[in-house]
Amino acid sequence: MLIEALSSLAVFALLTASALVGRFIRQRLPEDHRKRETIESMQIIIGMLVTFTALVLGLLTASVKSAYDRAGHDLQEYALDLTQLDRCLRNYGSGTEAARDILKGYTAGLIASTWTSEPPPTGVRYPNMSDVPTVGPSRVLGDALNRAYLEIRHLSPANAFQNGVRDDCLVDYQTVLNGRKAAIEDDRLPISTPFDVILVVWLMIIFAVFGLVAPRNFVLLIGIVLVSISLSLAMFVISSLSHPYFIAFPSDDMRAALASMMAPTQ
Repeated sequence: MLIEALSSLAVFALLTASALVGRFIRQRLPEDHRKRETIESMQIIIGMLVTFTALVLGLLTASVKSAYDRAGHDLQEYALDLTQLDRCLRNYGSGTEAARDILKGYTAGLIASTWTSEPPPTGVRYPNMSDVPTVGPSRVLGDALNRAYLEIRHLSPANAFQNGVRDDCLVDYQTVLNGRKAAIEDDRLPISTPFDVILVVWLMIIFAVFGLVAPRNFVLLIGIVLVSISLSLAMFVISSLSHPYFIAFPSDDMRAALASMMAPTQ
């Protein structure tokens, strides 16, 4: 969050400085370059760039917001998938204790390694998370899931009912695996740095032209500063939502899944 705040301040400084540079250049232009016809022509040109930039900002904000909302849904689904796998193992009956312990340890380790600013889970054993990355694939957590899979595969059903439940658990495990890829391991950023830089350059050009064509007026200067603040906040929101989405959400859903796993069997 600190990096995004500093980037937002940098955008504000660049936009304001661009407007001041435009005002500085205006004062040194020859008189024939400051005629009304010239200024009106510049306003038409910059109007096209303003329209295009506003369209890009609107589409970018909508895209990032949609991805952010989808990430929240994916995280909730993933917690439900873990809960469903544990419930399936309970339904199987005795013999699944090892697989359920591994699943509980995996969920607790996921919480501890992902939401590092929150208190770690207690009352359950889980792997050492000190070297586990906060985002992206994790060998430690991946191995834990694989051990749970092997425990399920090694189950020896005593009847047709247990055989069917074991098959259901294998399907649920695959759902958990797919859910992890969608909710946790997908750390790709939807906005590339070059595109971000180009967008800021467009805004700088617009503000430079504002300073170039705007009259020396204190009210207009305040307006330019306020618009700079608004656009900087918009860039801050876009940058914040562009980071691995699941970190932006609290761990409540995962902790609820872990609590369900640790609840005594009825």
